[in-house]
Amino acid sequence: MTTPISVSTLNNRIKSLLEATFLSVTVEGEVSRVTYHSSGHLYFTLKDGSSSISCVMFKGNNQKLKFRLEEGINIVVYGSISVYTPRGSYQINCFSLEPSGSGALSLAFEQLKKKLSLKGYFSEDIKKSIPKFPKTIAVVTSKTGAALQDMLRVAKKRWPLIKIILIDTIVQGESAANSIANGIKKADSLKADIIVIGRGGGSLEDLWGFNEEIVADAIHEANTPIVSAVGHEIDFMISDFTADLRAPTPSAAFEMILPDKDEYFMYIDDTKDRYDRTIKNLIIKKQHELQYIYNLLKQNSLSSKITYYQKEVFSKIARMNEIFSDFLQKKEYEVQEISKNLILNTSHIIENKQKLLSLFITSYESNNPQKRVKKGFAQIIKNGKITNLEEINTKETFYLLSKDTKLKAKAIDKKSL
Repeated sequence: MTTPISVSTLNNRIKSLLEATFLSVTVEGEVSRVTYHSSGHLYFTLKDGSSSISCVMFKGNNQKLKFRLEEGINIVVYGSISVYTPRGSYQINCFSLEPSGSGALSLAFEQLKKKLSLKGYFSEDIKKSIPKFPKTIAVVTSKTGAALQDMLRVAKKRWPLIKIILIDTIVQGESAANSIANGIKKADSLKADIIVIGRGGGSLEDLWGFNEEIVADAIHEANTPIVSAVGHEIDFMISDFTADLRAPTPSAAFEMILPDKDEYFMYIDDTKDRYDRTIKNLIIKKQHELQYIYNLLKQNSLSSKITYYQKEVFSKIARMNEIFSDFLQKKEYEVQEISKNLILNTSHIIENKQKLLSLFITSYESNNPQKRVKKGFAQIIKNGKITNLEEINTKETFYLLSKDTKLKAKAIDKKSL
């Protein structure tokens, strides 16, 4: 019969066997029951459809992890089998791990992006406006990087008046994030008009310092407008989303935030030309207005009024003379016509009167009693007029007139025959 052994002995033998056999394992599965311990260790369970195994990642390795484990994600674990003899349990001691199908950095990026978005770091409402004519720019980058020279070259070309303050910063490696965050805080204390953070292109690992939460916090808390200019146009960093303005490259950042001196020289020339045209047109307009006022004043001056009224008087006199002359000519013509008519009419009247007189004379002579040859005839005159005998009434006085005698008579009696 075999001699029995202790539980501890058995567990130690199992430990030796398992740890010697599984010095290196690579296991893929779904994460569950994640625990971040206060000691810095990470505990979780890795499972598939029918089985599970406990996993631990001790503090030293956990601190190197770029992303945070979450329930339900699939990962690939690199480690070894270890046995905890006091409980007789075994687990995977994880040296490193990464998401299945995508890199750890990509997952870490998406996780932090989601987290900061929920905190409101990317909201357009909190974005600060970039000054149109900055006087001072603080640049947070490495003094030895090519990006700095590119930015200085563009600044000299576009706006030589700008003052640039360099905050020499580590932009790559494990200490990059802290260095960048501290550089932002220092630049913010300088009260510059704009802060530009950035570096040239590189791999995702090279640029990772700009994807750390500490850098996002520093950007969010800064009072100075910040421009993120990291890598190339295709590179998007957490700093790009958090900053007030994202530039595709460091040189493009200065193209975007600095005015172009040549453009403003042209603008000044154009403004001067427009100013000259405006002043010239204004002077011409005012000259016309002044000439109009002068003419108006001249027209309404005393001498102008006297001259005007003199012309009016002379015109009226000339018109009156013309009318009077026409009137005189007309009246002269009328007088001539009247004179002709008067002479003609008078001649006719005289002629008619002469004829009538001749008739009167003939009639008188024929009726003159003095020329009558018959005896017993006399004219009866009553009240100075020749009257018929029938018109004489009784007791009226009348005259009998013959050629040689005038007899006063009185009717004594009157009878009809």
